[in-house]
Amino acid sequence: MSDPTNFGFLSILPPIIAIVLALKTRQVYVALVLGIWFSWLIMSDWNLLDGTLATLEAFVNVFRSEGNTRTIMFSALVGALLLFIQYSRGVEGFVNKLNKLIVYFENKQAGYSRVVVQLLALLTGMVLFVETSISSLSVGTIYRPVFDKLKIPREKLAYIADSSSAPSSILIPFNAWGAFIMGLLLTQGIANPFGMLMTSIKYNFYPIIALLMVFIIILSKKDFGPMATAEKRTKKTGKLLRDGAKPMISETVTSYKPKDGIEAKAYNMIIPLLTMVVMMPVWLAFTGWNEVTEYTSWWNHFISSLGAGSGSSSVLYAVTSSLLVAMILYRAQGLMRSKEMVDLILKGISELMPLALLMMLAFGIGEACKALGTGEFVANWSKDWLSPAFLPMVVFLISSFIAFSTGTSWGTFAIMLAIAIPMAEAHGANVTLVVAASLGGGVFGDHCSPISDTSIISSMASASDHIDHVRTQLPYALVGGVLAALLYLIIGLTS
Repeated sequence: MSDPTNFGFLSILPPIIAIVLALKTRQVYVALVLGIWFSWLIMSDWNLLDGTLATLEAFVNVFRSEGNTRTIMFSALVGALLLFIQYSRGVEGFVNKLNKLIVYFENKQAGYSRVVVQLLALLTGMVLFVETSISSLSVGTIYRPVFDKLKIPREKLAYIADSSSAPSSILIPFNAWGAFIMGLLLTQGIANPFGMLMTSIKYNFYPIIALLMVFIIILSKKDFGPMATAEKRTKKTGKLLRDGAKPMISETVTSYKPKDGIEAKAYNMIIPLLTMVVMMPVWLAFTGWNEVTEYTSWWNHFISSLGAGSGSSSVLYAVTSSLLVAMILYRAQGLMRSKEMVDLILKGISELMPLALLMMLAFGIGEACKALGTGEFVANWSKDWLSPAFLPMVVFLISSFIAFSTGTSWGTFAIMLAIAIPMAEAHGANVTLVVAASLGGGVFGDHCSPISDTSIISSMASASDHIDHVRTQLPYALVGGVLAALLYLIIGLTS
């Protein structure tokens, strides 16, 4: 193979090809595969056979990393947990509790329940930060009957489901997002990826603004743009969708229907999900406990161990703990037999395999770009003309464009971090700020994109017309994106 230091302009072709193909074909998986293949074709001196075989070996090598393998396993097992809580009628029990809450608040003050339920939907989306698909699916499916009852437009539910999922997942990184990003940071030579990720949160402006906007809009009842039109339509006519709308209907969170003949109880959903949320930091501290040598106090040791722990191990152990708790809980109630549980686990894993495959491809293109020296080339090329002061904003905008084009935050992170970190180091810019800009841009572009998987899932779970969801969410996302870009420019100029 060729010397990776001499690829020059060729090193940027694979990510460009991946971006262009994703934009043209709307097939992110195909685009990433071809981008990786082209990378190894270049490194194999354009030998088709060697390049193709090297690509296959690169996919295998993704699993040589224990962190990568754990993250992919976590994604698959999350599907099993999601199926468990649906099949146990835990979701249905939670909806029943919500209906009682609505009646209580409506008796207190007419119309107040609309605000309370929207805030509960936002809070639920934030609490389910463990995975964006779970968050969007759960919020849309759980709250849809309640929103319909209160005459809140489907577009509003899809917006809350979408805008509370990815922002909370990236701001509370005790999940697959955190493990995935830490793996990418480690690939780029960051010695303390957890510390870098946690420090970058305060600079991750778009997700923070997005969550604040949802909160403010719900409390103020001041919608604007197409969303205001949707709210007026529903209040005047009672129509949850515009005339001619084609809702993406999903009657359940998953393709598995709840089990017949058992009572719907909210705690069958709450206990397993709460277990996973609580066990994330517990396992993170556990895996990092022995790595911390200086002991001052128990609490300081615990905090230090969070930074030294393994993100990929903690998310895997947490979802496993949650599954075990769910199995014991359901077995104790006589809800399921062992064979049913095994079938549910296998079915749930199969349903989230596309997400696991996307992870593998994202890790693969990140490694390929590193081997080609893509980041170093872009950094050296831009060193003479790009001021470090403008770098955070430029990275944010490029990351936004890639995410908008591909419809995936994760694919964007894999491409951008491999380019942005070497650029920041070469320009002497704040690496943490540039990492935050890459991550925030990925979420912003994903929110604007009509081919985003999270947006599609939000439309489906909310039974909203997908284009209507994109149109009503876009003005809110653009306001947040513009504010975030300005903040990166101001900090870049003043730091």
